[in-house]
Amino acid sequence: MARKRPKGVLAMGWASFESAVRGRTEHAPTSADYPDTVVRRTSFEAGGGLGWRISALETPRETPAPWKIVVITGAPSWAEYWAETLAELPADREMIVVDRPGYGASEPAEPVTDIRTQAQALAPLLTAARGQKVMLVGQSYGAAIASLMAEANPGKVESLVLLSGFFGETGPTSRWLIDVGSRTLKVLPRDLRHAVIEASGQLPQLAYAKRALSQVSIPIHMIHGDHDDFAPIEAAERLAAETVTRRPIDFVRTAGGNHFLNDGPAEQLIAALEACIPQRKRWAFRWPTLAGFDLGRVLGLGAPRTPAGV
Repeated sequence: MARKRPKGVLAMGWASFESAVRGRTEHAPTSADYPDTVVRRTSFEAGGGLGWRISALETPRETPAPWKIVVITGAPSWAEYWAETLAELPADREMIVVDRPGYGASEPAEPVTDIRTQAQALAPLLTAARGQKVMLVGQSYGAAIASLMAEANPGKVESLVLLSGFFGETGPTSRWLIDVGSRTLKVLPRDLRHAVIEASGQLPQLAYAKRALSQVSIPIHMIHGDHDDFAPIEAAERLAAETVTRRPIDFVRTAGGNHFLNDGPAEQLIAALEACIPQRKRWAFRWPTLAGFDLGRVLGLGAPRTPAGV
């Protein structure tokens, strides 16, 4: 049985220091826990001609699944903390979770603080097989980036999910971490240092994300724990209420959930994501009628049927 990833702020912080000392790019290596037929490390070239190599974890499939779930992680950006979810995903779904630019095994070595550049670099993740549909999930800091990706790539994303979205406002825990981190940047490992720099500079860029959300025509879902002490649920609710979108935002309040919803049982998160897949409406054929003349009845095919749900 695969061991659990270390959970909680202290455990994740310790894993970051430990991996830096040992020269590892993964904070909780997956290769010892899962065969590469279940969870596999992969990489791709960043979009926009940026020249970076971007690392990610994916679920290998012999044939493309009907739905591809693309996860843009937060700050710090560690794909391995989605390992249990990746491993539990059903065979008719596939998932790829990225180490964003400036984190883990991804280039560059410096922080990439512009969310527009991040979105441009990660655009190749939206490439899908013929007939395959993409659900784009933005977690925490990655929510704003995913919004930009969806807007910049019309027709490539069918559903946008903002999971524990961080939108500039800090909760008590994240406020303390950013404050302490800002005063100790020189001694922090690379990934923690980049996370502090990113989070403290996000607020002025949120106008880009809000504009993107107002432009996309796909379903938008916001899933947020009501015990989130990193990204207050009130900030997410306010964004959902104030942003004028082409479709109403589906806001899901998770009772008792904290910021790290991917830390819980994998089946619960998978079920929550599954609920964000658009359901195709089935329409029944309506026989044409002319001034009371019913073709269906004349042919002995019964009463005309109306579309389901009407």
